[in-house]
Amino acid sequence: MLQTILLVAIIIVAISLTGVVLLQRSEGGALGMGGGPSGFMTARGAGNLLTVVTWWLAGILFALTIALTVVGNMDRASVSIIDANAVGSLATQPQTQQQQPAQPQPAAPARPTAPSLDDLEASLPSAAAHTPAPAPASPPAQ
Repeated sequence: MLQTILLVAIIIVAISLTGVVLLQRSEGGALGMGGGPSGFMTARGAGNLLTVVTWWLAGILFALTIALTVVGNMDRASVSIIDANAVGSLATQPQTQQQQPAQPQPAAPARPTAPSLDDLEASLPSAAAHTPAPAPASPPAQ
């Protein structure tokens, strides 16, 4: 409720500040609407009034935004986003997984022994076993 009130106040002050800034006379004169002392105040007095109103509205806007930040952070003062995600993921796990006792791991299989030379000769065809090995390659020339 308080956040909504602060947001509405910020919008009203921001629109007012925009209007006051647009009413001010431009220093360069390119975008200013100009005007003479035909109003209720002279040009110099109106300029001073608009400058003062601009400063007040800017200060109020700054204070309202700080207040909105403080009010928005009051609900989650000690809760971190990271902690909330970690707690949320733990809470969604089924309870049956957390309460099951650990099952013993099966025994590791015995390491196979390295094949012997007899096993290798038995698996080769007889013609390939009796062919001479190719000559080693000559070293590259430097």
